[in-house]
Amino acid sequence: MTSAASLTADAESADAVVVGAGHNGLVAANLLADRGWSVRVLEASDAPGGAVRTEEITAPGFRSDLGSAFHPMGYVSPVLGGLDLGAYGLTWRHAPAPLAHVLPDERGVLLSRDVDVTAASVDRFAPGDGEAWRRLAAEWQRLRDPLMAAFLGPFPPVRDAARVLRTLGAPDALRLARRMLLPATRFGEEEFAGEGARVLIAGNALHTDLAVTQTASTAFGWLLSMLAQDVGFPVPSGGARSLTDALVARLAARGGVVDCHRPVTRVLVEDGRAVGVVDAAGGLVRARRAVLADVPAPLLYGDLVGHEHLPARLVDDLARFDWDDAILKVDWALSSPIPWTAPEPREAGTVHLGGDTAGLIDFGADLAAGRLPRDPFMLLGQMTLSDPSRSPVGTESVWAYTHVPHGRAHTEDELAEQVRRMTAVIERHAPGFESRVVARVVSRPTDLQARNPSLVRGALMAGSAQLHQMLVFRPTPGLGRPDTPVERLFLSGATAHPAGAVHGAPGANAARAALAAAGRLGPVYAAGMRAGRRLVYGAADSRGSVRAGR
Repeated sequence: MTSAASLTADAESADAVVVGAGHNGLVAANLLADRGWSVRVLEASDAPGGAVRTEEITAPGFRSDLGSAFHPMGYVSPVLGGLDLGAYGLTWRHAPAPLAHVLPDERGVLLSRDVDVTAASVDRFAPGDGEAWRRLAAEWQRLRDPLMAAFLGPFPPVRDAARVLRTLGAPDALRLARRMLLPATRFGEEEFAGEGARVLIAGNALHTDLAVTQTASTAFGWLLSMLAQDVGFPVPSGGARSLTDALVARLAARGGVVDCHRPVTRVLVEDGRAVGVVDAAGGLVRARRAVLADVPAPLLYGDLVGHEHLPARLVDDLARFDWDDAILKVDWALSSPIPWTAPEPREAGTVHLGGDTAGLIDFGADLAAGRLPRDPFMLLGQMTLSDPSRSPVGTESVWAYTHVPHGRAHTEDELAEQVRRMTAVIERHAPGFESRVVARVVSRPTDLQARNPSLVRGALMAGSAQLHQMLVFRPTPGLGRPDTPVERLFLSGATAHPAGAVHGAPGANAARAALAAAGRLGPVYAAGMRAGRRLVYGAADSRGSVRAGR
């Protein structure tokens, strides 16, 4: 086995080595480079970006986003906003409307960036719901900046949580906390009388792995709905890869290096500290100050670090790590736009299909039981409608995905049947859809992982967003920090707080922690982290013997 002692003077070196060139790893690299650190990013795949990539996988001239597509969180993220990526080529585009939900009976509801349009749409389902929506939108405008800063900043968010409290006052802050913990179905019942507004909230909750009846599903459903109302569901012009390209260009301008086709096989640890990495070819890169890992925590700890360097309790906790749902995705190249029967989806970049509230409840129940849902709920993206550069004039580049159970193997026949069901739902709401298909690519959960090893068995969120695995429980019970039991090794990917979506917060939090650990008060910081590890893992187990995980 290669040891830290093997890091000779001939080895490559940098102040920081970043493992993985997903957007979080690139954000971390940029922030460290801003502080004058030399940074080398090592990426296993043939190109940077992780799940933020775009390729022509269906037909020539049709650009498909391989993972993330719409980026409301990135658009408002103070992390990405502070990087001035527009100076490096990033521009944003919008569909005429961000979101439509089409019910099984062909009624549609539209979420527009114009609150009057949204209010009128939900009012058609129940008079008075439009006014209720307006109240929520007005409240969001007061809350957005401090709430997003609290959500995306380091944990615990003491200063930004205090800003939220000052904005609302204690009585309303308590009520906001209660709202965030509600199931999306319960929130819809409390706030709205009609199905239109209710399915907007519930459908947005299903962008995560939270069922609409689960605790805290309102937090995501409400957050995404209000972001759509406020800033829409914007897309990078030219494809999601434009965001990655801007991050890479910005890093290069500061002397940072991204090496692709260079998988890391080992993080080198000496005396409890990360001192470098080894790649698949045996190449060594010494890290003078820090190693940051934009890979899922179970892979980092189990494959790259090794259990011998970890507290026994952490090893046991990792055996309990809960992945989010697997994803089954289909990309289509169409000869013309989708011929929707309902008017609402004709102008929406994102379309929700496959259920009313009862249907969404059934969908979640099927997944919880380990069944492939008979009536799949789908997120569908009309990318050319959002960004005309995605396909030739008059055509449409489209994708749709649905959730399937993560913890079981799916046969080819089962997945083919699920794709047939997905296509039948679209055809039912848009007769003639199939006749417009020029080309199609199906991405099974195993295909997603083959393309990006961080998407373990097709999990897009890098771990469940359920309450038992968020905040101080992410990725395992701890302090909610990017610091690890190995000094100078930091989690910079979406298994760290505050979880998935394209906003760069895990990368930024890891960079800040690395800077603090290497700074003037580094010894004080290290002592604090050691005290925290003793609190979490026990005084005798901060780096002691290990028992096998379950």
